[in-house]
Amino acid sequence: VLTGSVILAIWKLAAYIQNGQLRSLLLGSLATGLAFSTKGQIGLLVIGIPLLCHVIYTKSWKRVYHPKVLLAVLVFGLTISPMLYAYYQQFDLHPEKVIRGLSDRSGIRFIFWEQSFERLSGQGVGKNSSDYFFFFHTLLWVLIPWTFLSLFALFTQVKSAWKERLRKIKNFEILTLGGILIVFLIISFAQFKLPHYLNVLMPLFALITSAYVARIHQTQNRRQIRINLGLQYFILGLLFLTALLICFAVFKFQHMYWYGILLVLLLPMGYFCLERNDYTLRMITIAVVGSVMFNLVMNIHFYPRLLNYQGGSTMASWVIENELDTSQIFKATEGHTWAMDFYLQDPLQRLDLEQMSKQKNIWVYASDRELSAMREEGIQWDRQQRVDQFRITRLQAKFLKPRTRKQVVRAMYLVHLP
Repeated sequence: VLTGSVILAIWKLAAYIQNGQLRSLLLGSLATGLAFSTKGQIGLLVIGIPLLCHVIYTKSWKRVYHPKVLLAVLVFGLTISPMLYAYYQQFDLHPEKVIRGLSDRSGIRFIFWEQSFERLSGQGVGKNSSDYFFFFHTLLWVLIPWTFLSLFALFTQVKSAWKERLRKIKNFEILTLGGILIVFLIISFAQFKLPHYLNVLMPLFALITSAYVARIHQTQNRRQIRINLGLQYFILGLLFLTALLICFAVFKFQHMYWYGILLVLLLPMGYFCLERNDYTLRMITIAVVGSVMFNLVMNIHFYPRLLNYQGGSTMASWVIENELDTSQIFKATEGHTWAMDFYLQDPLQRLDLEQMSKQKNIWVYASDRELSAMREEGIQWDRQQRVDQFRITRLQAKFLKPRTRKQVVRAMYLVHLP
C-alpha cells in the first residue's frame, strides 16, 4: 500500500506540475493521503522531497501557489480523516493507557510528530544502530537482482547532474535523483533503523533503473550492456548457490518430491541463460527469472520451515487445533508475545507467581526459567506443550547452521494448571 501510494502520488503530482490538470492534482492528493495513513510522515517525505526537487529544477512555482492546491489540501484532509479518527479513538479517548512507559498519549500527536521523529532521535523506541552506512550495505541486498543496474543508474545520474551543474537541459530530470539522495541521507541519521525502511524508496529506484536500461539500449552502448550482462550472470550465480545452500544445508528437503520441484524451478533459469537473445533483453530476463526462482524457493520452502521456530505462532496453531479457551490462557513472561497474540486474536495477560497459585484450570505460556520459578513456588501442572523459539527476524550464522542451531534456539511451553 505504501509503495503503491507513493509512486501514484509522485506520478500524478508531477503530471499536475507539468500540465496543471486538476484531475491529476486530486488523484495525487488522494494517494498522498493513503501514503500518510499507511506510514506517517515518511510517506509525505518521500513524495514531497522528489516533487520539491522537481519544482526547483523546472521553476514551476506557479503550480504550487495556484488556488487549485487548496482543493488538494481538502482531499488530503478527507483521506486521512478515518485514520485520525481511529488514532483519536484508540489513544486520546483512553489517557489511562500506558505506552512505552507513558500515559496520556495523544494518537493525533503520535502520527503527526512522534511516529517518525522518535525513530530519528531514538527516543521512545530506543536506539538500535548508530551505523550511518547501515542503509548503504542493506541496499546492496535489498535491490537484488537489480543491485548493479540500480547503482550504475544512480552513478550515471549523479555524474550527469555534476557535469551540467544542475542546468536545465532536455531529457534530464532531478526528481528521482534528488528524492533518493536526500531521503537516503535523512534516514541514515536515524538512531532506530530497520531494513524495511528502504521499501519506501523502491519506486524511485525502479524509475531510475528502468530509465538507465532504456537509455543504454537506445544508444546501443555495447560496453555498458556487456558489463551489466556479466554482472547479472554473477548475481544469478549467487542466487542459484544461495538457493542450493538453503535446500541442501540450512533446511534440508524432507521429501523426495521437493527435488522435482527444485528441478522445475531451475529449468527456466537454464533456458534463459543459454538462449541467445538481444543482450538487453537477456539482461532483464535473467534478473526476472532469477528473482522469481529465488523467491519461490524462499516462499515455498525456506519461510515455511523458518516459521516453525517462531514459537508464538506455532503454539497458537496448537491452541486453535485443540480448541482451547483463549480467555483461560495467560503468560508468565514480562516480554512481548506478539506472534501468539496476533494468531489467537487475543493479547495474553500476564500473571505473576502469586496470582498463578490462586488460579485453577488455566494455561500458562512460559520459558524454561519461568517454569523453574513456578516449580520452586510449588505450582504444579499436569499437561505441557513445547515449541522451539527463535527471533526469526534476526537470523544469524549459528541458527542457519544445523549443527549449532540448538545453541541459539530456546524452548517455550504452554502448561495446564489443574
